[in-house]
Amino acid sequence: MNKICWTGGGTGGHIYPALALVFALQERQGEKIEHFWIGQNRGMDRAIVEAAGIRFYGISAGKLRRSFSIKNIIDCFKVIAGFFAARRILKYEKPGLLFSKGGFVSVPPVFAAATLGIPVHTHESDFSAGLATKLNSFFASRIWLAYSETALCFSSKIREKCRECGNPVRAAFRSASAEKGRAFIEQQSAQKIPHQKKILLVLGGSQGAREVNLLVRESLNFLTRHFFIVHQTGIEESRENAEFYFDIPYIKDEMPDVLASAALVIGRSGAGTVWESAAAGIPMVLIPLAGSGTRGDQIENARYFERHGAALVLIHPERAEFETALEMLINDEGRLDKMAAAAKKLGAFDATKIILEEIS
Repeated sequence: MNKICWTGGGTGGHIYPALALVFALQERQGEKIEHFWIGQNRGMDRAIVEAAGIRFYGISAGKLRRSFSIKNIIDCFKVIAGFFAARRILKYEKPGLLFSKGGFVSVPPVFAAATLGIPVHTHESDFSAGLATKLNSFFASRIWLAYSETALCFSSKIREKCRECGNPVRAAFRSASAEKGRAFIEQQSAQKIPHQKKILLVLGGSQGAREVNLLVRESLNFLTRHFFIVHQTGIEESRENAEFYFDIPYIKDEMPDVLASAALVIGRSGAGTVWESAAAGIPMVLIPLAGSGTRGDQIENARYFERHGAALVLIHPERAEFETALEMLINDEGRLDKMAAAAKKLGAFDATKIILEEIS
């Protein structure tokens, strides 16, 4: 095999794990394997993928909805157009494998690959399989799962193709430097981090998390008494000026080192957040996206890490509940150390190595 097609997108959670695999393959195989990507012709997909040095093809993609909507009719035509566009690309490129990371944009390329006899692998990052993964599973020769329990989402016949592997994480998260992370924070914040202050990293996400951001800012006086706060706000541009507090819209290449410097992470429970934190061995306070507009996958992800002792989960917490929960963590001697050990144990499950054993 000398060429792989990657597909998936819509969020960073569908892109960055695949890039972790690409980077690992490049390190192992050098230029022996060529890579290209099929993703959305609109949105963040192209910018992220091309920044990683990978050729990108954009296709139209219709959103997959479980509920009735007139938009389903319109999007049906987008899916059909995406299928024919993906098929033309695949016939031209002739990859030896198509690897899907999910998201609705992955469905047309997977279907197209199946019609051309191109082997398909697909990976599901969340605890329960998304609709795209369920559709793609019929055409996949291998279904990679972050959690063994996810296999229960499929029929017994399809389960035979499933294999647990965790979620691919860039190698940088396993070899990051806490010292470099502290140096970056001090340089960017123009503040010296007191030796006795532990770092609390707040992840508003690459697209922001208004609930998390608001909660942290409401509790800023409480938090800064105990921690030096590094707050990735996401899309929000407003800046706060406070001692022992530093906010930044987005942390890019320095994120592995910043994460390594943290004693605790607060954030949503998307696959990227929980598995990158686990790979770094950092305990988590998770505030999953919940309610209308979500299928509950973040709650399921969060509860898994909570059951294994690596996280504390809060659902739509009020300020008082949030501060009380953190106070208990701070005052419970050794609790954060035990959570860190549990996170590190989960993070030792290296999906990148497991998958590469089969596809390289």
